[in-house]
Amino acid sequence: MYSNTAHAPSEMAMVSPLLWFPNYRTFVVAPVTILRTLAAATSHRHRHKGKTFSCSIWDFDLSFSQKSSSRAFASHSASSIAVTSTLSTSNSKSHVEYGRLLPCPTENFQPRIEHLVVREEGPILDFITKSLDLPPLYVADLIHFGAVFYALVCPKPPSTATMEEMRLYKEFTNPSLLRKRPSIKGKTLREAQKTFRITHVDEFVEAGTYVRVHVRPKRFPRCYEIDWKSRIIAVTESYVVLNKPAGTSVGGTTDNIEETCVNFATRALELSTPLKTTHQIDNCTEGCVVLAKTNEYCSVFHKKIREKKVKKLYLALVAAYVPCGLMTHYMRPFRMAPKIVSQDLIEGWNLCELEVLECRKVPWPNGWVEKEYGIEDFDWPNKEFAYECKINLLTGRTHQIRAQLAACGAPIVGDSMYMPAVIAELASPGLNPVGKYKKHFESEADRESAIEEWATKHGKEPRVTIGLQASQISWDDGHHLYQAGPPWWNGDYFLGGQVKGKTVHSSHRLL
Repeated sequence: MYSNTAHAPSEMAMVSPLLWFPNYRTFVVAPVTILRTLAAATSHRHRHKGKTFSCSIWDFDLSFSQKSSSRAFASHSASSIAVTSTLSTSNSKSHVEYGRLLPCPTENFQPRIEHLVVREEGPILDFITKSLDLPPLYVADLIHFGAVFYALVCPKPPSTATMEEMRLYKEFTNPSLLRKRPSIKGKTLREAQKTFRITHVDEFVEAGTYVRVHVRPKRFPRCYEIDWKSRIIAVTESYVVLNKPAGTSVGGTTDNIEETCVNFATRALELSTPLKTTHQIDNCTEGCVVLAKTNEYCSVFHKKIREKKVKKLYLALVAAYVPCGLMTHYMRPFRMAPKIVSQDLIEGWNLCELEVLECRKVPWPNGWVEKEYGIEDFDWPNKEFAYECKINLLTGRTHQIRAQLAACGAPIVGDSMYMPAVIAELASPGLNPVGKYKKHFESEADRESAIEEWATKHGKEPRVTIGLQASQISWDDGHHLYQAGPPWWNGDYFLGGQVKGKTVHSSHRLL
């Protein structure tokens, strides 16, 4: 249940450890039969995204930003929970504020995550509707989007929990009470605390069940603006190759498995069986993605990736010149973004390798182009020229290209996460504790503290797109080879990609 290579759509991604952030509100609601805590978290960090796997109960991504003056619990435990008693008044505007999830809003709302414990058994739809004072249709939409999760038993509170919170936890995990629940017979407490996605509105939840509701899931309005048929590069008996638009998720996020490339490509092709994710690229990256038609080919393609039989070429629009040749770094083994890399070998850090095949000077995108493609602007010192790099990705780690290029002082244009850190290092050399001007640290703890401080110099995840394209993918020694066409900074419309002598066309616009 803890693997990050599962593919069942009813499972979720694992990110550890979960951090409870300072901007977190606890509040109470009318006399309902629950215990709840509103977690409105703030983070500059972003998980990689977009996979739907199984996980430990609190291992989920908090990739959002919100400001609040409320108090919080802080925990570094991957199985932490905050539980607060319920007392307050209902929100009379709830049914107006929460109508339906569709049509999709153009901007994401501030996140809202509710943690509940069931006191009286019954259907999940009725329980959430009454507990959170939400319209039944809105709750049904949340379940359809994959934004509701449950565990048979709530996990242990963090070390900062109050005496009342500890009392509530002990009440719901009292051995004498747990022994009376047939659903957890034969399970260890850890097994009973694993999280699963609710998939049907009529699912039954028994007393003592923990429920997590992502009331405001992350949205992808780009999905509704794209001509998906024009993004199809190739269709074969076993797979589909998609020119993924930037600003979309390949297979979904923790709280949204509806607005995905997989679903929209399936509908565009009018397939009776949903396509399957075989690999990922970042939401802000465009380009070639292979989607399997069957579970069997999904396994076949995964094996090819493991055996390094799949070759991926990228085009990156960067802010400074990058020498051609092999680029080697070592990535800190921390699941949340930003990803920190070092040119020096550090024990336990993961090898990252890519090869820069070409680097040529090109015009920096003008203001109109930046606006048209949702490119975020920064005070980079020289915007007269940019550089287009062709990259052979040798190891495929999350944010690898973005982090390695930034570490070389050549961040990707529009990368709101890594470019601010590069600008900060240029202004004050030595800020990066594992960079070119790194300092000597007396202890490992001092270095870790400096790395955490360095992570705060990074920005948020890009809203739509950056200068990065998965331009070509091939396998079986080039027997299967597909191209995405020119990247957004090289043209307005499209160009055909050559596929083993056959010309295929894919729309190159974001719309």
